[in-house]
Amino acid sequence: MAEDCCSRKGATLARLAEKAGQRRVLVIVMIINLAMFAADFGGGLFARSSALMADSVDMLGDGIVYALSLYALHRGPRWEAGTALAKGGLILALAIAVGIEITDKVANGVPPSSSLMLGFGGAALVANLACLAMLWRFRHANVNISSTFECSRNDVASNLGVLIAAGLVAATGAGWPDILVGGVIALILLRSAGRVLSAALPAWRDAKPVSPEILR
Repeated sequence: MAEDCCSRKGATLARLAEKAGQRRVLVIVMIINLAMFAADFGGGLFARSSALMADSVDMLGDGIVYALSLYALHRGPRWEAGTALAKGGLILALAIAVGIEITDKVANGVPPSSSLMLGFGGAALVANLACLAMLWRFRHANVNISSTFECSRNDVASNLGVLIAAGLVAATGAGWPDILVGGVIALILLRSAGRVLSAALPAWRDAKPVSPEILR
């Protein structure tokens, strides 16, 4: 009986340690995303780049997403699934916002600065690869962390798109590559929102609410 008790206690401690590891990684990734949002958004304004600004808005959304993930970590499966639902809704809203910005750029835009796009896009790519590496071992931990990993993976794809757009703008002198990549980022966000929501909704339905006493 004593051995069984120790075994159960060891398993509990292992789960708590895993949660602590998740929380530490989420805090670091959240800070990186909020810092890079400020840098990318400012760079997008100076460069007049739809793709760079769309990428920065995506990173702001991710900063909020990670904050939601931190809030849900110790609150049970239903809270984690509910938070994933909120993240899916946020990603969908960001996709719509990017689409509106691109429409305005088509009507009123001018070619962006390719050198600024390369500089800020490259810095964002390095930051997001670091975030992805930190989240990698937790990617299948639960629906909450899985949706967070999805956000970070989307960021890397968006950063690569910004760099490709910068190269095409430099080669052609036209603004269409920037608009095109901004549209692709919007589509990636829409796809991600669908995947997160489709995974989170059944998880939320299946999860049992946790009483307040258990959370204390």
